[in-house]
Amino acid sequence: MLTINNYEEYAAHLGKDMGFSQWHTIDQEQINKFADATLDHQWIHVDEEKAKTEGPFKSTIAHGYLTLALIPYLWKQIADVRNIKMEINYGIESFKFGQAVLVNNEVQLKAKLKSIANLRGTTKVVIEATLNIKDQTKPAYTGDVVFLYHFI
Repeated sequence: MLTINNYEEYAAHLGKDMGFSQWHTIDQEQINKFADATLDHQWIHVDEEKAKTEGPFKSTIAHGYLTLALIPYLWKQIADVRNIKMEINYGIESFKFGQAVLVNNEVQLKAKLKSIANLRGTTKVVIEATLNIKDQTKPAYTGDVVFLYHFI
């Protein structure tokens, strides 16, 4: 895991791969809880029997937005950004979903520092995020996530 204490240490990673998170299994319980939280109970996500018999993947799949919602959790396994008053999830840009994440698939975030800027004391970073699926060549998604940091 990277430890980043200030803007300069962050900037040293510009254009470089920052690392990988641990593998995380997306199980049916997590999918069901996400469905409850978002009121998205589409059968492809929550009806295991129908998904097996009628679904194109022969199993339930994770919500695309569930996989996006994992970014902060997985990112914190890659970088420990210290000496900050506040961190803000500022945005996501240009995300493309490459393939579905089936129930019980393991996923892993890969991060690369695409850009960094000092905006009058606020550090804005753009991380190129790729969510890999274990034993698959095509990622679940790729895109840019934007964080704002207020270093002490």
